[in-house]
Amino acid sequence: MEEYLSADETYKIIGILFEVHKNLGKGFAEIVYKDALEFEFKENNIPFEKEKEYAVQYKNTVLNHKFYADFALYGSIILEIKTVDCFNNSHYNQCLNYLKVSENELALLVNFNSVSLEYKRIVRTKK
Repeated sequence: MEEYLSADETYKIIGILFEVHKNLGKGFAEIVYKDALEFEFKENNIPFEKEKEYAVQYKNTVLNHKFYADFALYGSIILEIKTVDCFNNSHYNQCLNYLKVSENELALLVNFNSVSLEYKRIVRTKK
């Protein structure tokens, strides 16, 4: 059986995502889901940073503009929240960029704007 990266942590996070979706449903702004997730992460003792800032390194310089991931969990998992009709390539690329600048390997892309919660695991392979 294949072992998933950060399987235990991911299982806990996804359970919380479903809990929030079960209680709020679809239709709220992203910030409402973020606030509910922050509440749940605190209640469940999950280490997190909200609006985690990442600098972008270009050659030997740090660029002026930064990336802000919705959440960084357990110090190594990026969580990106969306309220969209469906995921598109820009959402996946955004997560891949976060993984690149953070040097993390795993991101969860989540869409709360559907009848059932949608999520994707995005894994960055190290070169």
